[in-house]
Amino acid sequence: MEALTYGTTCTGTVEGYSSEGLGVVRINGAVVFVPRAVRGETVELRITRVMKSCFAGEIVSISDPSPERMDSDCPYFGECGGCDFRHMTYREELSAKRQKVQDALCRIGGLDLKVEEIVGAEHPLHYRNKAQFPVGAGGAVGFFRQRTHEVIPVEECQICAPEANRTAQVVQEWMRRYHISTYDERTGKGLVRHVFVRTNRDGESLCCLVVNGRQVPREPELAAMILSAVPKTAGVVLNTNTRRGNVILGDRYRTILGQDFLMDRLCGRTFRLSVPSFYQVNREQAEILYNKAVEFAGLTGTETVLDLYCGAGTITLTMASRAKRVIGAEIVPEAIRDAEENARRNGVDNAEFFCGDAADVAARLENEGLRPDVITLDPPRKGLTPEVVHSVAAMGPERVVYVSCDPATLARDVKLFAELSYCPRRAVAVDLFPGTRHVEAVVLLHRMK
Repeated sequence: MEALTYGTTCTGTVEGYSSEGLGVVRINGAVVFVPRAVRGETVELRITRVMKSCFAGEIVSISDPSPERMDSDCPYFGECGGCDFRHMTYREELSAKRQKVQDALCRIGGLDLKVEEIVGAEHPLHYRNKAQFPVGAGGAVGFFRQRTHEVIPVEECQICAPEANRTAQVVQEWMRRYHISTYDERTGKGLVRHVFVRTNRDGESLCCLVVNGRQVPREPELAAMILSAVPKTAGVVLNTNTRRGNVILGDRYRTILGQDFLMDRLCGRTFRLSVPSFYQVNREQAEILYNKAVEFAGLTGTETVLDLYCGAGTITLTMASRAKRVIGAEIVPEAIRDAEENARRNGVDNAEFFCGDAADVAARLENEGLRPDVITLDPPRKGLTPEVVHSVAAMGPERVVYVSCDPATLARDVKLFAELSYCPRRAVAVDLFPGTRHVEAVVLLHRMK
């Protein structure tokens, strides 16, 4: 058989999916990763990239299409880098995501732990309550083209809330009407960088314009245009970010209309959300995720619970009604202020919060002799540092509940916990991100006697 080189065409069967959502085809023992493929299909493909240990390809034709293949409902699919699975049924997407979590636990974690189930979304469209639209040349508002920083103008995203889509389009119209400059990351010049929109279950929204400066021209016109197009806009906020790099939000905020926060309800409680506060982007699925975390925690009302990476206090306050005492820790000051306000607003008097890096807070509480019964963890995608894992284990909780948005770092960290006498007992997956390759998982670890 001809060796695989750039431009080679060949035929093979899609065996499954990579962690990035690409189809996996084996040609003469070599692995080829193919976008927009569906498991079980026989495809003719062309090699588009040669790497050290694998290849990338593109589909030329499909001789035996899968019954799980479907036409995409999004005109930007394949160009925009936001979604990965709009070419297959939701049933197949869920199967791929469950297998992704299972593979990570087995291959990276070295664990014999079965993923019990994956809970799919009842409403897989327009579920995102937070949208971050980059702004590109000519005032284009949309999303980045795959693996680039070129902005594709997007009129309607299938996974963002309708209010967010309308707000983004209004900002684009405002920039073009008044000739507002856009930020160029190559030169560091220009003004508007991102359009950030939060929405709640009542259809209210909060718009934050991220700019390379402290003000923008025509601020009253901007506010009036947004309010006219999206009447339930609770506020318009200006965020200053003059730093080079990919970090979206800066540290300085100024409100130009209404208020700088949004209220929302989750798990029977009311939460105040400022722009930088962490809050799960899929409200309905987040309730399922947090209820599963509460179930894994096994609370009886006598426990002390430590919640690291608590954000605006969503998991902390959800646990509060089942525990004797709950403690939340978070590095973002605005989020801690929101968490404290959320505790007061919901009449929770057995919660306290600390602002600081998770490793520092965990080490300090450990040194102070805190011995929580349960520790919950919901870190960002990069997972935990070894210092956090060691501090958590040193506090000796009976149970650790690890909520993760990245199966690979989850598996890595759970493996380290296992080496420190914390045995993983249960694992489930919850799909908070339909259409994309991302998936949440919850693992319960027990301290071995």
